[in-house]
Amino acid sequence: MSITPTQKSAREWPLLILTIGLVGAVCFPLWQMFPAEDSEIVSPWADPARWGKLLLGPEQIVNYCCFIWAIFIIATRYWEVSRQRVAFGLDLLPSEEGARILQEDAWPLQRKVDQIAAARGPFILSHMIHVALGKFALSRNSQDVAESVKAQAELDHARLATTMSTANYLAWAIPAIGFFGTVRGLAGSMTVAGQGGKMVGEATKHLTVAFDCTLVSLALSLLVMFVLHGLQREEESLVLDCQQYCQEHLVNRIYEPEDRG
Repeated sequence: MSITPTQKSAREWPLLILTIGLVGAVCFPLWQMFPAEDSEIVSPWADPARWGKLLLGPEQIVNYCCFIWAIFIIATRYWEVSRQRVAFGLDLLPSEEGARILQEDAWPLQRKVDQIAAARGPFILSHMIHVALGKFALSRNSQDVAESVKAQAELDHARLATTMSTANYLAWAIPAIGFFGTVRGLAGSMTVAGQGGKMVGEATKHLTVAFDCTLVSLALSLLVMFVLHGLQREEESLVLDCQQYCQEHLVNRIYEPEDRG
């Protein structure tokens, strides 16, 4: 039996609490350590205060929370993919050369697969085999079994995609929060610049805030999207490997006595 989306979503909230704690423990002490702006420093990138404004703005800290939370979710999913691949070495189906599976073998094999899965945890592969053996027990047609394997693979793939909704939202939210900071900075710049006189210098500081938010958010978004696409590729490969395993070790080994005539 596979893990439901509700169970996976319930595991994400402790990761959010851990994320907020880590970001707060790192960012707020750093915020206190950075000195105020020093006008005597010629290069802005040599000014510690400039780095503080670049990395530790309000929008940046929110983005760090989204980034770390997304990374935690993706890391747990990578671990789950690795755990799922353990099922390929559990001897769920006969692997001997020339072994055949009869219709009366379906229920005993199904009970064996269920016992192994119950002891080691839910597996996509074991559930796919369970569904295929149940279909074979009711029908001797290997084509029907192959269709049930294909349908279950499509269902598992859709379920995996659905349970990634939080990570996908965070990957979208990071640049959106950065653009929110950009709009805030531009609005502040225009408001101050409209006063004229010596306030032009203050307006440029607001512009710096605007571009800093965009820079940090785009950098974090690129990293999240990279690991997210890598995870999606691994999950798709897992489902395809499960489908191929069922095809090679179950569908191709089905014995159909009516075809012998």
